[in-house]
Amino acid sequence: MTAERTLEFRGIPLEHLKTYLIELGAAKQTFEFPFVFQGPDWQAHILSENQLRFTPVFIVNAVFIRFEASSQEALQQVIAAFRRKTFRAGG
Repeated sequence: MTAERTLEFRGIPLEHLKTYLIELGAAKQTFEFPFVFQGPDWQAHILSENQLRFTPVFIVNAVFIRFEASSQEALQQVIAAFRRKTFRAGG
């Protein structure tokens, strides 16, 4: 793998993020942290999940995912596809 980038996702359940990676064509390789998902020409490593406390009652999760790909173009494509799945519109 030649290109990599680590991203943080907040407020999305860990299980949903795993499902999104599988929907993008990845196969789950490990079953504990760090979770590794192998895609066609990329990998994703779910590194950790933390709880962020903004107030005593407002707590959200933060999940860190490192994406690795065979090229910068492949990395940009998988990240763009993953961001479309994680996009949340306010209302």
